[in-house]
Amino acid sequence: MKVNKIEGTYNVSDVRIGVVVSRWNSFITERLLEGAVDTLKRHGVDESRVDAVYCPGAFEIPLVTAKLAETGKYDALICLGVVIRGATPHFDYVAGSATRGISDVILKYKVPVGFGLLTTDTIEQAVERAGTKAGNKGGDAAMSILEMISLSGKIDSM
Repeated sequence: MKVNKIEGTYNVSDVRIGVVVSRWNSFITERLLEGAVDTLKRHGVDESRVDAVYCPGAFEIPLVTAKLAETGKYDALICLGVVIRGATPHFDYVAGSATRGISDVILKYKVPVGFGLLTTDTIEQAVERAGTKAGNKGGDAAMSILEMISLSGKIDSM
């Protein structure tokens, strides 16, 4: 069986990227940002075309992401934050609301959004995902949006 295969690549140029970064757990989110920017640069995105916008915590990420999407000046956005489980249900509310809000932005504005919101049980797990054993999830989110920018362009031109 032969089908038409449509998929994105990581080769994009002249794109503008907005990165929403939570200041809560900044010792982790700054490493996620470094991973995202490094990945973008390695794939030809000029660092001057990347804006990092800081917000207080993960709960605020969806609003800031929506405001950036609303401007229409970004080809894609990346959300970086950390929610670490504690002894109360706070984790569930924040992680669920932030995830749902980010998804809503994607569907409302039809803009690729890289999901770099860590939801972990411990600080150690978060640190692992910000550049040690488990890689850097900020870099992974950047790879995702590069592919989605390309794929979106291909779909739009069909």
